[in-house]
Amino acid sequence: MSLKPPTCLDDYDTESITVDIALERIQNTLKPIQGYEQVAIRSALGRVLATDIYSALNVPAYPNSAMDGYAVRGEDLPIVGIASLQIIGSSFAGHPFEHEVLTGQCVRIFTGGVLPEGTDTVIMQEHVEVEGKTIRIHAGENRAGQFISHVGEDVKIGQRILNRGRQLTAADIGLLASLGIPEVQVVRRLRVAFFSTGDELNTLGEPLSIGQIYDSNRYTLYSMLVQLGVDVIDLGVIRDKPDVVERAFLQAAQQSDVIITSGGVSVGEADFVVETLRRIGEVNFWKVAMKPGRPLTFGRIQQALFFGLPGNPVSVMVSFYAFLQPALWQLMGMSPPFRLQLRVPCITPLKKLAGRTEFQRGILEYNAEGRLQVRSTGKQSSSILSSMSQANCFIILPMECTEVRAGDEVTVEPLPHINMSHLISPI
Repeated sequence: MSLKPPTCLDDYDTESITVDIALERIQNTLKPIQGYEQVAIRSALGRVLATDIYSALNVPAYPNSAMDGYAVRGEDLPIVGIASLQIIGSSFAGHPFEHEVLTGQCVRIFTGGVLPEGTDTVIMQEHVEVEGKTIRIHAGENRAGQFISHVGEDVKIGQRILNRGRQLTAADIGLLASLGIPEVQVVRRLRVAFFSTGDELNTLGEPLSIGQIYDSNRYTLYSMLVQLGVDVIDLGVIRDKPDVVERAFLQAAQQSDVIITSGGVSVGEADFVVETLRRIGEVNFWKVAMKPGRPLTFGRIQQALFFGLPGNPVSVMVSFYAFLQPALWQLMGMSPPFRLQLRVPCITPLKKLAGRTEFQRGILEYNAEGRLQVRSTGKQSSSILSSMSQANCFIILPMECTEVRAGDEVTVEPLPHINMSHLISPI
């Protein structure tokens, strides 16, 4: 294979594959990891279910009141005029009224209280007139059967409530607790080893010499991996020496399911990643027709999958969100979360070269009329990490696109870590 140097000025590179083909090749290579563990539900947040969960209970287990008010017999509601009913007791949550309610009687009931025998309706306390031990109900204000939570209305016995492959949320944990389930079986954590390569990288807290930079990529990758709930193995900074790179690769392969590197995947004289991977492992592809992130490498070392990311900080994040995150989800046995894409007007004119898909950084916001629009964060160099810090979405420009005029519609994809309720609003 020839090593034609790709540059950011190339509009087409015959050795590059499209984003869609790269995603397909990765997906076709992956098999979910094996291995499970039993954990208490307090420790299960963010973990991936290894089995389907079925309910052994009805929720609610008994008919109860959805309101504070009075439990009555529906047949006692007046068709015309006013009905008077005698209050014969109370039903609190955890302390039910244990007698039958007869015609002409009612029971004071509170939210969650068991519906007394003989009753089938709850009247809100605001809709009655209380006179001592009697309530007065006016015709037409209520209907039989109202404000009752019925047996199994939320969950029925035997119902499948959570599917295998689901990443458990706080709501899921509460649902499991409501069914009396103290533990669940989850997929073991995915083990991911990562390191940076480059003689120019310096440790945080140390002064920079001429030509040196701080290693921001490891901190970015660490944070994105932690958010996914994997076991993170940080192997530090590996210097640009072939034997050192090879030892790091073999060490990482022994410890992990996935290896991620940043830097050293282009064709410079000191870029040894692809060369080393070819020698001791397998290369599936190493260039993708995209910007930023063209020199993305995918392959394998022994049993571990390998992802070699470019060295530029923005390229690392774009490549991670576009390729690694869905791959790691699949390896963890997860059903991939829905990826929201929207078509909205772009108020910033944009330009690009044909022949590659671009992931430009954008700010999705509401305009003065309350409609969504997107604008560029500004300069789109892959070294400008502040563009990722400012952005809340990618503006995805297809390969054939060369220009976007102000007002043209574009495809945007909110960044996975962004809370969309924080969209910039004119209000």
